[in-house]
Amino acid sequence: MRLLKGIRIAVILKIILVSITLTVLSYLMQAALLAGDTQIGIFFGVAIVLIALIYFTRISIPLKFFLPGILLLATFVITPVIYTISMSAYQYRTGNILSKPEALAMLQKGDAFAQVPGEKRYDLKLGWCDEKYGDPKDVPNAPICALVSYYPDNIYFLSTATTFTPLSKDRIIFNKIGLPSDVTKVGAKFTWEPFYDDEYATFDKTISSTRFKYNTPGTFMRAEGFSVMAVYAARIVYDSKTDTFTDIKTGFIYKDNGRGNYANTKAPKDVMYPGWREVIGFENFINLVNDPSVREPLVAVFIWTVIFAITTVVTQFALGLLISLTLHTKIKGRWLYRSIIILPYAMPSIMSIMIWGGMLNTDFGAINNLIGLIVGHPVKYTWLTDPTLARASVLLVNLWLGFPYFYLISTGALQAIPQELTEAASIDGASGGQTFRRITLPLLMQMLSPLLISSFAFNFNNFNLIYLLTGGGPKDTLAGQSAGATDILISYTYNLAFNKGMQNFGLASAVSIVIFITVAAISLYGIRRSKVLESFV
Repeated sequence: MRLLKGIRIAVILKIILVSITLTVLSYLMQAALLAGDTQIGIFFGVAIVLIALIYFTRISIPLKFFLPGILLLATFVITPVIYTISMSAYQYRTGNILSKPEALAMLQKGDAFAQVPGEKRYDLKLGWCDEKYGDPKDVPNAPICALVSYYPDNIYFLSTATTFTPLSKDRIIFNKIGLPSDVTKVGAKFTWEPFYDDEYATFDKTISSTRFKYNTPGTFMRAEGFSVMAVYAARIVYDSKTDTFTDIKTGFIYKDNGRGNYANTKAPKDVMYPGWREVIGFENFINLVNDPSVREPLVAVFIWTVIFAITTVVTQFALGLLISLTLHTKIKGRWLYRSIIILPYAMPSIMSIMIWGGMLNTDFGAINNLIGLIVGHPVKYTWLTDPTLARASVLLVNLWLGFPYFYLISTGALQAIPQELTEAASIDGASGGQTFRRITLPLLMQMLSPLLISSFAFNFNNFNLIYLLTGGGPKDTLAGQSAGATDILISYTYNLAFNKGMQNFGLASAVSIVIFITVAAISLYGIRRSKVLESFV
């Protein structure tokens, strides 16, 4: 009976937990669909169906355990990979962020118009006008009407978005400082009423967006604030039938170039902005090889990344193993030494990196002060701004951060090696060095190869160290350098995607795929060479 009660309670708890999960996912799906994120909404919908089907039926017992992991894998691994691959096929950078309809709308509303050179800037008084007697403000949808004047030439007229009405000076009522403030009756069926002060703020957006009619064809007026009216004319005209823009002044025609911009048909490099995201296939990957401005810094960064990752793994493993061998023998105070050695590994890496950054400071860093005490005079080594010293500093700080890890795993591996093997070698007359080279090290390498490979992959993408310590620099931006001396592939990719000046998400996605393939290939080769997987067959 107790067992049955326990089963019933477990079933009830399962139903409650699954129901809460489905409720949360349903809310998230609805929110995503309302926000226009259809793909995310579909994913939540699929997850809801799978969870309900797996946990409320007996269709598959193993999936009850694997489904959470599968959903998380799809969310945080598969989806980002697919998204990155898809983005690598796009012209997706600064100036090409929007969709084509959004870019087209901005081109027509934004820089498609400009002030007409040499035209007058008129005085402005805003109000309401109506074609009937009475107060225009009492008439529904009465248009905003501008009383426009240019006193030196005695030019006066009323203008709305659709009408232009010239006025004679005798129709104008002037205020104390000589500016038009009101209009007498314009005509038998026309009335004008000035704005009250509080109406300016109420209709601010309407005023700034209204194009008032002007008497010159192809032009219009736009209010600049509440007291000045300027004349504008179309700079470019869009033809929806041919999907082209025409520059009125030069006569140049701009046509969709298939790469996310309207380009001058006579000078293809002359393009209009903003552009839009456009599929360009493998062009980003081709640029990695053919474009010198992309290829040269990428090759330099790749070479340094490989050197950085290999040097880091070798030095960390060598130092960790050396300390492990030293403390493997019983010495007095060994527990204290071990506690001190693992402190860098126990401290958060971000804090350690920032502390090292302060210690390596040129002007007041502890490293320069210590060297100055040793040599007897102040020194100012530019640890983080000289390319060679910056690379050495990065390797030094990474050695400090990583050797305790290798010390720990080397200590565990040494303890796992049977003492009978070393004792037999000693009986056979092998020296300590021979025993280490022929027995200890090969066994260590076999056991630690997967960890060495994973450490290489981690340092290949060690973004935190580079970003926090040097920022990828030093880099001479004035000389056009796009990559710094300490940039590794991941920090270079980050700068491509999130640079303050020019962001290129498509190219950054292409480099990310190259990083993934490179790390995967090197890791697979290392695993095969180490023959680690043979023990699992």
